[in-house]
Amino acid sequence: MRASFLLASDDALIAQCEVDRYRASGPGGQHRNKTESAVRLRHKLTGVSAIGEDSRSQSENKLHAVRRLRAAIALDVREPVRLDGWTPSPRLAAFVAAGTAPLGAKTRLTGEYWASIAELLDVLVAGGLEIAATAQRLGVTTGALSKLLLHDEQVGRAVNDLRRAKQMRPLR
Repeated sequence: MRASFLLASDDALIAQCEVDRYRASGPGGQHRNKTESAVRLRHKLTGVSAIGEDSRSQSENKLHAVRRLRAAIALDVREPVRLDGWTPSPRLAAFVAAGTAPLGAKTRLTGEYWASIAELLDVLVAGGLEIAATAQRLGVTTGALSKLLLHDEQVGRAVNDLRRAKQMRPLR
């Protein structure tokens, strides 16, 4: 279910949201306070929200907000995974096999990336946040999995927040 949100086009994802437009405060002078260029998206089905108020352009802010929403859904919404007999989806298998080499800034803006990250986090959570056990399930080394999880700052922060909540040592 979550993958359908993450893989949806920007317009389709926005259609699933309540959209608020408002005036943002902060730097930008007179122009910023005269227009309702800031955008807040709240995904109706998950309750996750994201804002875009970086630009004076409402359309640019909507684009920033939808990208942030996609990331927030992937990082915050967990789906249960049954580990007995579990095999990774072709998307996750390809993602893990590729390692961090293809993970440039543009790749991290795609729904495919966030769908893979979401599934990876589901497996990690189902395995008690144990890196070694999860790496073994995925057929990679613990170092490769750690590198993959820490490659993106947001993902690394989410994993470490989950580990801290269980009083586990954060990844470095």
